[in-house]
Amino acid sequence: MELNLQPLATICCVTGESFVEGDRVVSLLVRPAESAEILRHDMAEGREGEFTPSGPVACRWVQAFKPRNQNENPERELKLTAETLFLTLAAPEAELTEENGRLVQVLALMLERKRVLRPKGSTADGRRLVYEHAKSKELYEVPAAELSPEFFLSIQDQLAALVGGGKSKAEQPAAQPTDDAESAEGGKTDGVQA
Repeated sequence: MELNLQPLATICCVTGESFVEGDRVVSLLVRPAESAEILRHDMAEGREGEFTPSGPVACRWVQAFKPRNQNENPERELKLTAETLFLTLAAPEAELTEENGRLVQVLALMLERKRVLRPKGSTADGRRLVYEHAKSKELYEVPAAELSPEFFLSIQDQLAALVGGGKSKAEQPAAQPTDDAESAEGGKTDGVQA
């Protein structure tokens, strides 16, 4: 999964005020209804209620603002892959919500399969799985969960917003009513013999 995405903004998308080092910034990934492109919106914490997303929100996280060094290459940060999304959401300084926890679990499974992450066991209480990032050798803790059909249904909308395609449960058309009288008489319904 590769997406092109802007790096952390330097100004709040709600107020237009510049962030200063240490400000808490809420970041949202949104897939606008009119576009297949994922957009990132950064705003000062506490201003999220004033922001109206233009489509489904794929994920949300909070981080402290840190100005970029002049030597950093912002073009390198533009490509958001499953790996960089995982590293962003699973970073120790990021506040992991329940919804993002499920997304991080799925990303960890994908990246483990690609050998980007290596499983290193679990925490002493067994509530978190520990993974080592192959390149940096940093350890990341991911919530442990039973990967049941209910788990994947709970993350369906987030994944659809990230990768596009598929309609959320709320967007799916209602089932068409059938003609009960015709079905009861053994007639044909939609070309299928009852």
